[in-house]
Amino acid sequence: MAMTRTQRLGIFLALALVMAITRGAVHIHHFEAFPDASWGVFFLAGFWLRGAGRWAFPLLMAEAVLVDYLVITGQGLDFWSHYCVSPAYWFLVAAYGALWLGGSWLARRQAGLKLSTAGLAVAALLVSEAACFVVSNGSFYWLSDSVPAPRSMAAWFENMGDWYLPFLQVTALYVGLGAVVHVLATQLTRALAHEGQAH
Repeated sequence: MAMTRTQRLGIFLALALVMAITRGAVHIHHFEAFPDASWGVFFLAGFWLRGAGRWAFPLLMAEAVLVDYLVITGQGLDFWSHYCVSPAYWFLVAAYGALWLGGSWLARRQAGLKLSTAGLAVAALLVSEAACFVVSNGSFYWLSDSVPAPRSMAAWFENMGDWYLPFLQVTALYVGLGAVVHVLATQLTRALAHEGQAH
């Protein structure tokens, strides 16, 4: 489905808003029940904004860093000495890039609202989310001073086992919500086009 610049900008702003609210949700009283949507946002952005990666991906990355900075410094902490900020932090570019590429791959291969598209969506999400998880979790485990030594492959696999399913569930939740929005918007667009042709 071809989109206008205005539609692309609207989608970008909606995704950026969802990420801003949920990424900083721990410190926004009314939204603290919402888990971080960042992973789902990057996958959906890759799907809906494919071809706009030159501006949309860097802006979403900059937003993620800015939200982290505001949340951490808002607690009176130094950004660079925070538990989550280490050399591994910058691997989030590659991790989120994997999600973007998964969504973009799906956008190129999807065949509209068909069962085959749903199967491709599940495959794209599972592969890109796993790549994101391995990069983000692995870089943190091996590069962060927050992880006590000695480190080992066995301990890393155990750590991944503890965290993989919760991250997959949250990402799948937001991508599923995005899929519902996509289906409804597609059906509405078709209905309006059909009505316009009838008149």
